[in-house]
Amino acid sequence: MHTVVVGTSGVTASDVLAVARGGARIELSAEAVAALAAAREIVDALAAKPDPVYGVSTGFGALATRHISPELRAQLQRNIVRSHAAGMGPRVEREVVRALMFLRLKTVCSGHTGVRPEVAQTMADVLNAGITPVVHEYGSLGCSGDLAPLSHCALTLMGEGEAEGPDGSVRPAGELLAEHGIRPVELREKEGLALLNGTDGMLGMLVMALADLDTLYKSADVTAALTLEALLGSDKVLAPELHAIRPHPGQGASAANMLAVLKGSGLTGHHQDDAPRVQDAYSVRCAPQVAGAGRDTVAHARLVADRELASAVDNPVVLPDGRVESNGNFHGAPVAYVLDFLAIAAADLGSIAERRTDRLLDKNRSHGLPPFLADDAGVDSGLMIAQYTQAALVSELKRLAVPASADSIPSSAMQEDHVSMGWSAARKLRTAVDNLTRIIAIELYAATRAIELREGLTPAPATRAVIDAVRAAGVRGPGPDRFLAPDLAAADAFVRGGELVAAVEKVTGPLQ
Repeated sequence: MHTVVVGTSGVTASDVLAVARGGARIELSAEAVAALAAAREIVDALAAKPDPVYGVSTGFGALATRHISPELRAQLQRNIVRSHAAGMGPRVEREVVRALMFLRLKTVCSGHTGVRPEVAQTMADVLNAGITPVVHEYGSLGCSGDLAPLSHCALTLMGEGEAEGPDGSVRPAGELLAEHGIRPVELREKEGLALLNGTDGMLGMLVMALADLDTLYKSADVTAALTLEALLGSDKVLAPELHAIRPHPGQGASAANMLAVLKGSGLTGHHQDDAPRVQDAYSVRCAPQVAGAGRDTVAHARLVADRELASAVDNPVVLPDGRVESNGNFHGAPVAYVLDFLAIAAADLGSIAERRTDRLLDKNRSHGLPPFLADDAGVDSGLMIAQYTQAALVSELKRLAVPASADSIPSSAMQEDHVSMGWSAARKLRTAVDNLTRIIAIELYAATRAIELREGLTPAPATRAVIDAVRAAGVRGPGPDRFLAPDLAAADAFVRGGELVAAVEKVTGPLQ
């Protein structure tokens, strides 16, 4: 099994994916253990002094003015976890919770939080045992970090609350820890606060969305190319020299991908009525410009994610010179903005894909294809309602594109009077990515059927590979009306699992 070693300098996106989705084991580096111990010595020294230090010997948030006596400090740390574990709503997905916990461990191991090495090791042990705290949909304002979700994770470390075992059953966390020989932690000064105060949930969801979108943007380039081919469109607009004079990197990459898919096509440039088409519709001709803008948005979001993955987000933090200082690094604005940007880009990519699908189904605009790609139009409805489903998904994407980060609801008696709503931005982006996958799958379904209806014309080798692969995956081709939902589900699985991109790359080599 793959092992991820956590040091003091952050982690990579591939580390997050390995732990969250791949079940990789976690080890703490010797450097991280030494840094944890050194920072803890500083916290212990401050705790022994009479002067109040936020997070060490005071209350939290609007209650930070109260000095807490030594005999109450352990109770204080337990109480912050218990009281902040106030989430409600549906359970959050296992991969999100694993990413959340792993990224909090990443910050803890930076040596800037003052948490003891044994607490960090317990976090790693819980993840390695396949124990997943029950975290709920609602409870984070994205400032001070993802408080409620992280609190539910910290509650599990204490042996309280509920968690999911490796077998998928939800049970008391204490029972699960005992079964795996893990001793619950007894929190000391600052440790409860340090386990809660980060952007880890929204960051984990950003990292996973970026991985998914990388596949989806390649998939959208493929389906756009297939639709262009099915509509007998022109591939001349994809010429590198045209995109070089507007040098957006994403645009050039999308155009190159489409051109690679269409290489050797016998359909492009043909017209059913001998009347040359001067230009294709925007949804076909401008596909690289729209997908390319989204790709560049993904590149910017990846830059923000990489910076955040290298960050130590906590308040207060332990500095190398021994100071423990308050700060505002827990504010989720940098992550929240790009989560919202990605939702906007996803909505536009879904929108243009739906317009291409609609064009394939309309006999007045499809250049000779049967109405709705039906076998016997009138008797058969063909893909008419598949496009309805796609349109409903696009409409939902547009609603999900409304930015969460533009909102702020004050909390903690106006001490926390501006928040990021980054967790909410991340949750809606996950739904957007899910729906975008379905939209691309429907375009794939329609385009492959349309190409097969172009009798006497030979598609590109990459297109032929896609059609063969998707049919082998259980997505059926042209014919009389049938129960359509299973075909669409199979197409969705084909796109979601990366099989569409894989089928093309066997012919074209790696797509950009």
